[in-house]
Amino acid sequence: MISITAIIKSKTENLIEVQNMLTHLVTETRKEAACIRYDLHTSENVFIIWEEWKDQIGLDLHNNQPYLQEFIQKTESLVANTIQVYKTAQIL
Repeated sequence: MISITAIIKSKTENLIEVQNMLTHLVTETRKEAACIRYDLHTSENVFIIWEEWKDQIGLDLHNNQPYLQEFIQKTESLVANTIQVYKTAQIL
């Protein structure tokens, strides 16, 4: 299993637009066969996606989905800084 944490910090004035785009992204991603978990969390204007994938092949397929590529492209001007993505390993 592969775990990913993505952190998206929206510009305050774009909060609702980014949240709506993230909602669409989550809905579409959860349909993917290799997706175990794709949860969206928020605190003020920061969004955190907690992802779990069955395998690297499934994650690679996800990373090439048109809706993910579109999200990345459209949010470039809506976020306060570059989206941070961490591939993590569970310790405990």
